[in-house]
Amino acid sequence: MPQRVDRFPSFPGDSSVSGRVVVDFGRQLVLIVAAALLYFGVRGRTEGAEALAVANGLDLLAFERALGLDIEAGLQALILPHHWMVTVFNWIYIWGHWPVIAATLIWLYRTRRRDYRLLRNALFISGAIGLVIFTLHPVAPPRLLPGGFVDTVTELSTSYRVLQPPSLVNKYAALPSLHVGWNLLIGVVVYRTGVNRWARVFGVVSPMAMVAAVVLTGNHYVVDAALGAVVALTGLAGAWWLTSIPVPTGGHVTGNDRVTVVDEAWPATASVSVPANRPWAAAAVGRR
Repeated sequence: MPQRVDRFPSFPGDSSVSGRVVVDFGRQLVLIVAAALLYFGVRGRTEGAEALAVANGLDLLAFERALGLDIEAGLQALILPHHWMVTVFNWIYIWGHWPVIAATLIWLYRTRRRDYRLLRNALFISGAIGLVIFTLHPVAPPRLLPGGFVDTVTELSTSYRVLQPPSLVNKYAALPSLHVGWNLLIGVVVYRTGVNRWARVFGVVSPMAMVAAVVLTGNHYVVDAALGAVVALTGLAGAWWLTSIPVPTGGHVTGNDRVTVVDEAWPATASVSVPANRPWAAAAVGRR
C-alpha cells in the first residue's frame, strides 16, 4: 500500500498550512540567532589575539611566496589607479555576499524547501568548521598587515560598515574565506535549481567574481579563497548526506512499497509517488 509522508498535509488556504509555516519560520529564526551567538563567542576569544593574527598573516604570505602564489599586492596595485574598478570590486564584496545569501535563502524557503534546507545546512556546517579554524588559528587579512596593502572597502566606501558594523566583525577571520566559500554554495545551488540560462550564468560567475573581490580589496589571501571553497564543499557534502537520509515509513519497506514525497513549495500542494527503497528518487523530486 502507498505510504504518505507529508510535512504539510493540507490544501491551499487551510489554516494548518499557515500555522506550520509560522512555526517553521520561528525555528529558522532560532537557528540563525544561535549561530550569531556562537559567532560572538568566537569573536570574543580572538579579540585580544592581534599580535598572533598578524604573525600568522605574515607566515601565510611567506608560505604563498614560497609557492609563487603571493599575487595579492601586485593585483591590487593594478586596479588602485582606476577608481571605477576599485568601486566595482568593492560593490561585489559588499553587495554580492550577505544580500545575495539572504535573497537566495528567502527564495528557496518560499519555493523549494528541500533545497533551502540543503543550503542552510551547508552554511551551518561550513560555518562551524570555519569557527573552529578562526579560534585555533586567527589570521589577519592583508589589509591589516604592516604596509603594502590598501583597505579599499574602508577607505573608499561606507556601505559595508553600515551593512555590517565593525563591532560585529571578526577582524582576524581571514582564513578560510567564507565570503568565497558561501558564495560558492550559493552558486552551486542557484546553478542546480536555476530556471533559466541567466540564473545558471549567475551561479557560475558569482563565486569567481567574489574570489577576485576578496583579493583585490585586501580582505583575503589566495590561500584563503582556496580553503574557503574546500570548507564550503565539505559543508555541502555533509548537508547533502543529511538531506538524503531516507524518511522512516514505520515498518518493513519492500521494493513494491511507495512513499509519496511532497514538493515543499510554500504552501506545499504537489506530491509525487516514488519507490520507498529508492531514496535517490525522492531526492530527484526536489530537483524538478
